[in-house]
Amino acid sequence: DFKMDYKKDFPLLAESDIAYLDNAATEQRPACVLDAEREFYERWNANPLRGLYELGVEATEQYEHARERVARFVHAKSEREIIFTRNTTEGINLVAYSYALPQLKPGDEILVTIMEHHSNLLPWQMVARQTGAVLKFLECTQEGTLPDEVLEAAITEKTKLVAVAQVSNVLGCVNPVEKIVKLAHEKGAVVVVDAAQSAPHMPVDVTALDVDFLAFSGHKLMGPMGIGVLYGKEELLEKMPPFLTGGEMISSVTREGATYAKLPHKFEAGTVNAAGAAGLAAAIRYVEKIGFDTIMAKEEALTKRAMEGLKKVPHLHILGDEAPENHTGIVAFTIEGVHPHDVSEILSSDGIDVRAGHH
Repeated sequence: DFKMDYKKDFPLLAESDIAYLDNAATEQRPACVLDAEREFYERWNANPLRGLYELGVEATEQYEHARERVARFVHAKSEREIIFTRNTTEGINLVAYSYALPQLKPGDEILVTIMEHHSNLLPWQMVARQTGAVLKFLECTQEGTLPDEVLEAAITEKTKLVAVAQVSNVLGCVNPVEKIVKLAHEKGAVVVVDAAQSAPHMPVDVTALDVDFLAFSGHKLMGPMGIGVLYGKEELLEKMPPFLTGGEMISSVTREGATYAKLPHKFEAGTVNAAGAAGLAAAIRYVEKIGFDTIMAKEEALTKRAMEGLKKVPHLHILGDEAPENHTGIVAFTIEGVHPHDVSEILSSDGIDVRAGHH
């Protein structure tokens, strides 16, 4: 509903005059998310999966209910395919350490796009260094598109893993994940999708996309900081060794070793962020109540308005596509001869919060 005043749902925004435009980095939280996190600590505060007393059982139920909510949100076939992490970065690192390091060998190729967030680049640089695999880059056009001929030429028999953002955090363009998955699977490669910028802005269906792994963060989806999600195909996760070892990711321990817990707990060592998971479930409920149709239409209208205004500023260049609908709510720009940090500071003096930094 375009007429609704959503600002009143967000305590920090409702009580201040700032124009907060740094949502690609982290979104503000609606009251329902803050309430859900507090409610967990007030009503169910116990270690999930450990205590057999009533409070412990209820804490486990709340935690697993959040997992089921996430599984439905991304259309996973099973909640066993949903692993709670701290953020997208941890999810991608989990795949790098537990899948890529044991699998890749010298001469294998890892393919990433030139527009990746550091979190979907640095882990693959590490894997290449440690395994002898070769890191290759997919170049994009000025608009951020990845032409078919570029994809077809780059994905070969040597390609073992393709890492791609569904939506670029700089250009806002939506990458052709379905096409990439199809080409990669034809060559026997797996696809890791960074959905940090897509999950909050559009429907994500891991089953329809047929992705092997997909990660996103709660804090970019109006959920709490410190809770993220990694989706992985069950048959891949089953074969992978744990990322971290310690409490709760085991079923039994002897002096000599251990047998690991079943999915998804094999990848969730130590005390989990159960309150964060409850907050994330509340954020998903809030997003689904508004509906992606409304969110996408509102974002497109605001992006159009922003781009029309920015184009009137002399010496300003908007990065990416000319069309607002190809920006997913993200508008990156430069001003000739002015450092981005100065632009950010000047805007901040007028109560406008924008991101400036390494992109």
